[in-house]
Amino acid sequence: MIRVLIVDDDARVAQNHRELVDSTAGFEVVDVEHTAASAVAAVQRHAPDLVLLDLFLPDRPGLDVLREMRGPGQATGAGLVDVVVITALRELAHVRTALQSGALHYLLKPFPLATLREVLERYAAMRRTADRLSTVTQGDVDQLISLLRPTSSAALPKGLTATTATLVAETLRGAAGDLSAAEVSEATGIARVTARRYLEHLCTEKRAELRLQYGSAGRPEHRYRWAN
Repeated sequence: MIRVLIVDDDARVAQNHRELVDSTAGFEVVDVEHTAASAVAAVQRHAPDLVLLDLFLPDRPGLDVLREMRGPGQATGAGLVDVVVITALRELAHVRTALQSGALHYLLKPFPLATLREVLERYAAMRRTADRLSTVTQGDVDQLISLLRPTSSAALPKGLTATTATLVAETLRGAAGDLSAAEVSEATGIARVTARRYLEHLCTEKRAELRLQYGSAGRPEHRYRWAN
């Protein structure tokens, strides 16, 4: 399980994020904090894998907290804690400082909760990929970086759209078991060959997994499931 600490001064927002994280396969919330001081203490107490950090906190600026969480002496047994910044602060200086201080991503409020879920799932895919590596090629580095970036139309293969990619991903995520391209086609209303292209793209991103189902004769059936 990926252990997550949520830090937000707004209790309602923090609760929404907690419910989403707890409902995302492979993640669990270890604590929710609303101040800078309690957040720093919680990192020491729980050694989370990931912190969702608001930058507007009542006692200290969130950027100070980020620097402290990522600073010397803050490494846990698994290394430095990873941080995704979640904030309404839109000044470029805040974005640059956050990224230079080690934030993996900068997510601007307000946003659909589905956006946060995608960030979490991409983070999990990145960790799964990294866990299999000891030394890396440039291709490995490029893949790890790309896995952290939410899908945009520009990043998708030619002919695929972000809207349909999200539809296929949500269909596969919500399935009780694995699905074929034909079943995804029936559930979404897109053509079977189109569904298969999106499913293969999800597999390339490590967000879905392919299983071959062999019958008594003929080619094996390609079946897909969401990667937990």
